[in-house]
Amino acid sequence: MALEISVPAPGESISEVTISQWLKKEGDYVALDSPIAEFESDKATFEVNATQAGKIIKLFGNEGDTIPVNSVIAHIDTAAPAPVEEKTIAKENKAIETEKPLTTTPKSEQTKPQSAEIVETIIGDENISPLAKQLLASYQLNINEVAGTGPNGRITKMDVLLAAANYSGAKTLSKYDNPSLSREVTRAKMSNLRKTVGKRLVAAKNETAMLTTFNEVNMKPIMDLRTQYKAKFAETHDVNLGFMSFFTRACCIALQDWPAVNAYIDGEDIIYNNYCDISIAVSGPKGLVVPVIRNAETLSLAEIEADVKRLAIKARDNKLSIDEMTGGTFTISNGGVFGSMLSTPIINPPQSGILGMHNIVERPVVENGEIMIRPIMYVALSYDHRIIDGKESVSFLVRVKQLLENPSMMIDGKTPEESLLNL
Repeated sequence: MALEISVPAPGESISEVTISQWLKKEGDYVALDSPIAEFESDKATFEVNATQAGKIIKLFGNEGDTIPVNSVIAHIDTAAPAPVEEKTIAKENKAIETEKPLTTTPKSEQTKPQSAEIVETIIGDENISPLAKQLLASYQLNINEVAGTGPNGRITKMDVLLAAANYSGAKTLSKYDNPSLSREVTRAKMSNLRKTVGKRLVAAKNETAMLTTFNEVNMKPIMDLRTQYKAKFAETHDVNLGFMSFFTRACCIALQDWPAVNAYIDGEDIIYNNYCDISIAVSGPKGLVVPVIRNAETLSLAEIEADVKRLAIKARDNKLSIDEMTGGTFTISNGGVFGSMLSTPIINPPQSGILGMHNIVERPVVENGEIMIRPIMYVALSYDHRIIDGKESVSFLVRVKQLLENPSMMIDGKTPEESLLNL
């Protein structure tokens, strides 16, 4: 009996997918739930598995083909018996291979470049360096025109270059004549994911009144806190203490203080989100993806770090689902991990704001009238000016800066003194 395997619809709005990679070939025996192929939609990468065990009779389509969802991609013979490993035959074949005599081609019979053959007919290997031999043929010089200055009159690279410079009949050799330099180009089909990202970025630039405001953060308090507690934190929570949890926590507090940054435009209405679903920009093997940490305002630093780790691993392995990448209300992008000093991040529609983190550099700053060296990070907030005014955007970023420079305020958004005085 031939079983048909079809491509399920990965989402309501997705009508076609691209065959990214065949994981099995015709004639292979597949077990139940064994992956047959990897597919790519405009939002995520996913695998299609065998619903029953059997032998693959036919595969439909080639890698790179775009096909409609619900298309049949394979026929499986579910009545085919499972293969039995022939260990004895494998051992015998291996023994036969090891007994085969090792044959080598004599050096004199090996194929050589024509230019090298010409030079070798003129002079022996012992009297010219290999590089000089190549240059001699490239410049089309006569060996008699080159005086060797090496030991026992050996011709060196510099001897050939000097002879070529002084010989008017030598061929002019540009850097592009070097056979080791490649001038080839490679054409690759743009993935659905990359095409969708490109369309969304262009739309964000063209359809929003995007503006960016900047500030700088003294990272010393957080770095000191991490240094003091990172070992105990990892031992207690089984996850490392990074910067992303601090930034996520600070943004959640600031978003609740300035709700317009956490809102979006729907037609002629403004939708205010009373929760914080934070999208974390992650660079995956096939491009930028933005998985979401749900209700981040309710999570502890350890829970945020655990979510970041889980989503980053799934992004690396192309295992993120569409649900895990949709519905964010605000985005954080960390270009600092790649060495970025400053940037203007692009809004992730329909969101109205995105925070850009950058690298940490020791810079001179003035504190209490004295110049100090502090680890400084530049931060950037890109926002939709149609919904967020300058006061709200700047105040939001200043609030994030305040929280990061005073980590104790991240408990309830207040300083210890304000909490004590119930202010």
